[in-house]
Amino acid sequence: MKRPLRLFFFVLFLVLAALPLLAGWLYASGYSLGLTGLLNEEFTLAHWDAVLRDRAFWRSLGFRIYIALLSIGLATAIALLAVVNWQDNFRHGWLSYAVYLPLTVPAIVVGFFTFQLFAKGGLLSRISYQLGITASLVDFPDWVNDPLGVGIIVAHTWMAVPFFMLLFYNLFRSEGLAALGQVASSLGAGRRQVVRKIYVPVLLRCAYPILVLYGLFVAGSYEIPLLLGTQSPQMISVLAIRKLQRFNLMDVPQAYAISVFFVLMVVSLLWWVQGRKKEMH
Repeated sequence: MKRPLRLFFFVLFLVLAALPLLAGWLYASGYSLGLTGLLNEEFTLAHWDAVLRDRAFWRSLGFRIYIALLSIGLATAIALLAVVNWQDNFRHGWLSYAVYLPLTVPAIVVGFFTFQLFAKGGLLSRISYQLGITASLVDFPDWVNDPLGVGIIVAHTWMAVPFFMLLFYNLFRSEGLAALGQVASSLGAGRRQVVRKIYVPVLLRCAYPILVLYGLFVAGSYEIPLLLGTQSPQMISVLAIRKLQRFNLMDVPQAYAISVFFVLMVVSLLWWVQGRKKEMH
């Protein structure tokens, strides 16, 4: 691609994507500091102080990290297990087609499906009742709208597994792990040693930037936690939106402060990932 054309697309990206995001972040920062918006009078840190002293904010932040780590951990383990053991099925057979189907389902649909499946009045509860496992719908465990976020974790894991399968499969091929495994086996390594010492470390090392980015996506998601989460604790995105939509105008600057705080965390984490990536190369 010629240099003027690359420069044109770079400027177009700045105008259509980067600058609107930057403008929105600056507006949110100014609103949280009392420099703009309906309540602007003078520079103040009162709204930030209220957020940082709010126990609900820190619980939401911890809940967000817990959901992201557990969802990504489960999805990574399932995807690694599938790719290591059934890698031939990704080239031909039903799995080569079926793995793409979940990627076409929007997050809001996954949330509704999970609710209909795992709620007390859902499909699994009714099957459990018909089989005599539970005596009534009340006896079915709380798997949605529960404090542990089981429904949220299930939904995000279900969305992430096919994506990670494709990611690990492509890395498996591009890194030539099949040939490395054959060499290790010829030198006396067992199947488990090949998996633990070669396949898993290489795949995780190559995929960790994408795993971190997907974890940020899960942590900042809104639709699934809104449908399947509880009032306390809330995911931080749900907490910010609810503060933004309340009738109390004093909550609006706090909502912007939460958003700015989350963006700063994301940028810091991306900066760290980029630094680690350079060190690896």
